[in-house]
Amino acid sequence: MTRTARELLESTTGKLAPDPHANRLLPLIARGAARRSTLAALALEQRHVIAADRRAFLRLAERSAAGTEAAAAAPESAAFFEMLAEGEALAQDRLGAYAAAVGADEAWAAAYEPLEDCQTYPAYVAWLALNGSPADVVLALSANFAAWGGYCATIAQSLRRHYGFADEACAFFDFFAEPAPDLELKAQAAVQAGIDTGQISQDAVLRYGRLLQAYEAKFWHALWELDQRVA
Repeated sequence: MTRTARELLESTTGKLAPDPHANRLLPLIARGAARRSTLAALALEQRHVIAADRRAFLRLAERSAAGTEAAAAAPESAAFFEMLAEGEALAQDRLGAYAAAVGADEAWAAAYEPLEDCQTYPAYVAWLALNGSPADVVLALSANFAAWGGYCATIAQSLRRHYGFADEACAFFDFFAEPAPDLELKAQAAVQAGIDTGQISQDAVLRYGRLLQAYEAKFWHALWELDQRVA
């Protein structure tokens, strides 16, 4: 029996759930043990990630609306990626208050050199924007976002509890931690359209998702390594 989009999203998210111990930085932040300089690096890395991801999502929206060599136009996927791009713009606006709270001013940002392993994730999202089948990318990204939202919820709570940050400084993480029912509905519509038109490849979805998960793990591990260095 053919599964519904909701069932496929749930099962894919379960299959791609990360190892709960993979993110070694998160426990440090959760107990207030991460250094302020590491929190600043997180802000500076996210500046690059958000800008790159927004452009990638806009490109995916364009490809979805126009169709690809292998698939017809997919307006449902286009709507999903357009909402993601809008979300990245909102997140960028909220990042400034967090960056200010950790002391990552414009001079620091201008001199900062991004860590290679922190930028593999957006590089792969850019690859997906050029090469991925839109419906498959919707599924893979949706599964990855589930873990990211959980990380953000933990970080937002810790920033308030252990670092004394105000709500404005936590708004970036609150944004991603909050439920996004409209985005979930758009994801379901995009996946359902992919199912109906035979455009879902489970092998591709799991490959995309596995690599997204691996590159996100590299992001957090690079920041953890940075935190372990002697100041």
